[in-house]
Amino acid sequence: MRAFGFLSFGHYGGSPAQGGLSARQMLHDAIDISVGADELGVNGAYFRVHHFAQQSASPMPLLSAVAARTQRIEVGTGVIDMRYENPLYFAEEAAALDLIADGRVALGVSRGSPEPAERGWESFGYTGSTDPRGADIAHAKFDAFLRAIQGEPMARAAEQPYGAPVQPGQGLRIEPHSPELIRRIWWGAGSRETAERTGTQGLNMMSSTLLTEATGAAFGDLQAEQIDAYRTAFREAGHAHTPRVSVSRSVFPIVTEQDRMMFGLRSSDGADQIGIIDGHRSTFGKTYTGEPDQLIEQLKGDAAVQEADTLMLTIPSQAGVELNLHILESFAQHVAPALGWVPNTDGPVQGEAVHSA
Repeated sequence: MRAFGFLSFGHYGGSPAQGGLSARQMLHDAIDISVGADELGVNGAYFRVHHFAQQSASPMPLLSAVAARTQRIEVGTGVIDMRYENPLYFAEEAAALDLIADGRVALGVSRGSPEPAERGWESFGYTGSTDPRGADIAHAKFDAFLRAIQGEPMARAAEQPYGAPVQPGQGLRIEPHSPELIRRIWWGAGSRETAERTGTQGLNMMSSTLLTEATGAAFGDLQAEQIDAYRTAFREAGHAHTPRVSVSRSVFPIVTEQDRMMFGLRSSDGADQIGIIDGHRSTFGKTYTGEPDQLIEQLKGDAAVQEADTLMLTIPSQAGVELNLHILESFAQHVAPALGWVPNTDGPVQGEAVHSA
């Protein structure tokens, strides 16, 4: 682990009079947490994307606001559901965000997670999927998105083109164009097969908060195997650049009596959880809670945390700015340095070099 950031689900809802967050307050809190995290040296501010739910959605306005208010922190998603995206409009937005952020972007995308709506992407106008999970249209859209951000022509100029200095019939790329954006695209992988495909494509990988397998091995060990499969595929495909890999964990350091009251009832020896997601027997990671020395020992024993360059800490975003910054500051001061953390003041996060055989 070289870097850590926070991953916010952006929950809101409930009566504001009883402490519930409005959507407006959630968004403003997200910006304020990001600004405070940037000042603490935290490396990344990442947001989940869900539709038809009282959670973060349509992330580009939020990410643009965070990028404009911060100096060093990486801004991104974990993950954007491609079933709901227009790939060319998404390419325009992503390039604009990358330019606003001066490259401080980590856009995680995937087929999408289980959701409240029944084939909700069809309500957005994206029909034609023959897969009950919509994987077919998600992958087709992602392929178009990748071509678009790499500058491939996605349309042809009219016979009498208006408003642009182009020749009739000339291939037109999506504008704006950010040449290095392709290096800042991540795929959210929940299986070995997906990890291998991500490595072959030369993309960065966000290992999912759940894995669609349950062999009896620890969650961290399963993820470490997935990371190894990804890097092997990346190397065998002959890619020359250095990729990035992230994993996410729930970690609550106990450094004050208030922490003990709030988080101490969580079991520090909690086990991974097994459940059924999309018809697959799946493994979910446990929550880490304890005093700094305990957390350091446990996280050093988490194979995936050690293999990844970036650790995303899932935060209780609905608990407000002050508490979440306290959690991040406690981790930064008392845990992260022992794990190899390099603060954002030392420059952009570096991945693990994958050398050709």
